[in-house]
Amino acid sequence: MTQLRVAIIGCGNVSSVHLAAAGSNPLAQLIAVCDVKPDRAQAAGEKYSVPYFTDYHDVLAQKPDVIHVCTPHHTHAEITIAACEQGINVLTEKPMAVSLHDADRMIKAAADNKVTLGVIFQNRYNPASVAVKQAVESGRLGRVKGARMFLTWYRPDEYYSQSDWKGTWDQEGGGVLIDQAIHTMDLMQWIVGDIDYLKASMANRTHHIIDVEDVAEATIHFKNGAIGSLYACNYYTYDADILLEVHGELGTARIEKDKARICIAGQPDQWVFAEGDHEVVGKSYWGVSHKAQIDEYYRDVLAGRPVTIDGVEGRKALEFVRACYYSGTTGEAVQFPFAEPLGFTPPSLTE
Repeated sequence: MTQLRVAIIGCGNVSSVHLAAAGSNPLAQLIAVCDVKPDRAQAAGEKYSVPYFTDYHDVLAQKPDVIHVCTPHHTHAEITIAACEQGINVLTEKPMAVSLHDADRMIKAAADNKVTLGVIFQNRYNPASVAVKQAVESGRLGRVKGARMFLTWYRPDEYYSQSDWKGTWDQEGGGVLIDQAIHTMDLMQWIVGDIDYLKASMANRTHHIIDVEDVAEATIHFKNGAIGSLYACNYYTYDADILLEVHGELGTARIEKDKARICIAGQPDQWVFAEGDHEVVGKSYWGVSHKAQIDEYYRDVLAGRPVTIDGVEGRKALEFVRACYYSGTTGEAVQFPFAEPLGFTPPSLTE
């Protein structure tokens, strides 16, 4: 096989980057698109001159080699498992699921059917993220002692009222943590290391039309002894640049938006920026690395290699988020690995 037959399921906002990547990659042939809303399915199908459907089962019947899952969070597990059972490889948007139980079912379905499950965490492919990861792994920063992350964005009530699934525990799976902060949480645990335990709190301070958190904080203890802090809210006055800092014995690395600054004692500071000019497809805060991850996924599937961010790796960020929700609900510290109680759902946080 020299080319993958690819279908996109879900034609909402984030599908634009998946459609652009699939449509421009010589390793892929886009064969179908799907959305439960007929107008969106038709618009995407006509734009890319491919058949369009409103039922994902009809897409699976076309026997694609790969599907991209770009649907609401709570549908990821159902669609992924159905595809795996038909021998179809899956690349799903984050979060891979809204519970660890569903994530484990997805991982098992992929393994049982010998297909490749990938999870989108495109920020790992940013040059800034790669540089900081390498600085830690090479020992340039010395032993990592701590880390901190801040995400302070603005999401008005209209952001939620215009959606039929966002701002809910059962469908979106949460609020600012699972929707916005999860990317930076993924980078934190990827760069710093495995989590030992954490303690979190959360609240809904301003969004009274939703049940989920619009602010959360956590203290994270890592197995290597580092201590991290997390703060995220989506009632800031604007979308501030995301910040992630890693503190080592010999220096500090700081990621801010798409650039990194690595400061080692006695050495000139190293700055890392996104390379060259990039066409921004979709929303600017998604960054420009979706294409890098999607292209790599296609190459790995064609070569029969394991993908970098598979289901097991993609589950780690979800475990981080769900542990924060459990700790924020119970007031207890959560030890890792987190044994999430089956059916756990936080209560409404609306004040």
